[in-house]
Amino acid sequence: MALKDAALYALIEPVVTAMGFELWGIDYRPQGKHSRVVIYIDHAEGVSVDHCADISRQVSAVLDVEDPIPGEYRLEVSSPGMDRPLFTLDQFSRFAGHQVALKLRVPFDGRRKFQGLLAGIEDDEVLLQQDGEEYCFPIESIDQARVVPRFED
Repeated sequence: MALKDAALYALIEPVVTAMGFELWGIDYRPQGKHSRVVIYIDHAEGVSVDHCADISRQVSAVLDVEDPIPGEYRLEVSSPGMDRPLFTLDQFSRFAGHQVALKLRVPFDGRRKFQGLLAGIEDDEVLLQQDGEEYCFPIESIDQARVVPRFED
């Protein structure tokens, strides 16, 4: 987790938890003057648009006071959805046995994108099976990871 992400997490997590939700993750994308902050929240009974709006108001107030992001930014609050992003080793562990799509920070074997069966975790590495091969990626080498939804007839 990058330093800025960790600082945002430390500010936002207590607000989300106090409102009865799990802070699933934060996707902070600095984009010059117009950065983007997406907060993913989760709850056992689901997440509604009203929940997102309530949390957005509370988090926005904290960010206005603390001012951790330079310049302008767009704040979004969302449920992780079916194609939920994965941020932590615990989340990767919880979704072992599911198909995932990974994007690496730097190429491995000439590629940055991989998709396959999430076999689990080992120490601080994510185990991915693809086309009969098993890959071990250190979590810090993963830029983005998402569960690939499976729809059955």
